[in-house]
Amino acid sequence: MKIIVCLKQVPETNNVKIDPVTHNLQRNGISGVINSFDVNAIEAALELKDRYGAEVVALTMGPPDYEKTLRLAMAMGANEGVLLSSRGFAGADTLATATVLAAAVNKIGGADLILFGRQAVDADTGQVGPLVAEKLDLPQYTYVSKLNLSSDGQIDAVRMLDGGTVRVNGDLPAVATVRSELNEPRYATPRNIKLSFKKDIVVYDEKDLDLDDSEIGQAGSPTIVTKVYTPTATPKVTETLEGSAKEAAQNLLTKLSEKSIL
Repeated sequence: MKIIVCLKQVPETNNVKIDPVTHNLQRNGISGVINSFDVNAIEAALELKDRYGAEVVALTMGPPDYEKTLRLAMAMGANEGVLLSSRGFAGADTLATATVLAAAVNKIGGADLILFGRQAVDADTGQVGPLVAEKLDLPQYTYVSKLNLSSDGQIDAVRMLDGGTVRVNGDLPAVATVRSELNEPRYATPRNIKLSFKKDIVVYDEKDLDLDDSEIGQAGSPTIVTKVYTPTATPKVTETLEGSAKEAAQNLLTKLSEKSIL
């Protein structure tokens, strides 16, 4: 059994800026950390590794320093790390990112299960996992809070939705995006962190993945980010309604109607 865990490194700050010319995230001076939901995806893969002896491959796309995200995954227990790195990948939206990740999955030789965190904490789109599933023509299970695999190649999952939960099952291979409720991630020990730096990381670019320039980066992105900003806080105003209970109630109804709330 092979499990691929797709990871994203996100800015370690909310104070991010977009280059007005390239529309890319300005990364100079901003340190990055692994996306928190992706750590749950790593843990899910490692629990399946402990149970079934699965091979776990950590996969990420980004500049060379994203290697540290892969080394954390290997320190936790992943067998291998694969970095997708090229200047041509810069400025990719969710579709172009999914194109590269799907090509990498095929390059690696596919997997029985491909895991993602439910969404990235910087963009909050939750689109990349489902897009990869579509590109690979695989079934997808999103917002997973419980996950089990059977020896006969079946996935059994519980999806946590706004209105409750739903239990789903189906055949492998498949793609799943996981919630933080799924597990409590293990810690990487200092010894394993040290050992992770002795492992080689495989690096692929667009040529290795047989991708055309028109499919990747900004050229392959139908959407761009033009602005990132912090919303202006609106001062809260309170008002006390005078009079009897009946008068106050009538006054409240009038005010709600004026604001088109009722």
